[in-house]
Amino acid sequence: MSTDETNGHGASTELGSAQRSASPEGAETVSGFLRTDDMALMRLLQIVSPALPIGAFAYSQGLEQTVAEGWVTDEAEAAAWLLGLLESSFATLDLPVLARLITAWRAGDLASVERWSSWLTACRPTREIRAEDRQLGAALARVLVALDLEDAASWTTRTYVTHAAMFALAAVRFDVPIEAALAGHAFSWAEAITSAAVRLVPLGQNAGQRLLAAAGAAIPAIVTRALRLPDHEIGSAAPGQAIASARHETLYSRLFRS
Repeated sequence: MSTDETNGHGASTELGSAQRSASPEGAETVSGFLRTDDMALMRLLQIVSPALPIGAFAYSQGLEQTVAEGWVTDEAEAAAWLLGLLESSFATLDLPVLARLITAWRAGDLASVERWSSWLTACRPTREIRAEDRQLGAALARVLVALDLEDAASWTTRTYVTHAAMFALAAVRFDVPIEAALAGHAFSWAEAITSAAVRLVPLGQNAGQRLLAAAGAAIPAIVTRALRLPDHEIGSAAPGQAIASARHETLYSRLFRS
């Protein structure tokens, strides 16, 4: 990837260095990247919070096996694993599909919602990762029903429900801008992987914060890239994760479900 791509084609997309200003409508703007009103921001923080009762803490997406194999043994290797997946899988599969799911929910195009959620399920490389996505999606659907989003009710038992499909529904109903939704979803994913790394490698708490800081620095450019990705380029290139996840299914002693 070129330096320009890594930096998001200029400093204007760098969240940490952006200048904040208030719009006439009372929305906060970060150089055009994140624009939310107060209630939308609160709702976004709620659906990306580790306190959300969907069980994300129980999954490592293959990281537990990489530690067992000796592939990830320290902070530097954990950072390489996290940022590698963020760049080569989350940015090119999860986030572009999430953007399309948000667009479909906004348009009331349920056929497209079902198609993209089913397609995302089919892209998962192993049984464990497919099961993880379905379980997180169904759990989030139940939470959304409890928050009076009845659109989620029929998704609690669908076999092709995904976390992204329900996150997209929440983002639309809570009026979260698409850029902010993608950034929040990516940070929530990175936070879950970091939490697993702190427990598994193990890493100190400060090391975990450095991992999150590195992920946070990368996310603005990744969101920009995901929003520009055409349909025919959507996909994942993470064979190491697929191998680790497949082996994890038979790992003798496990702390995580994936």
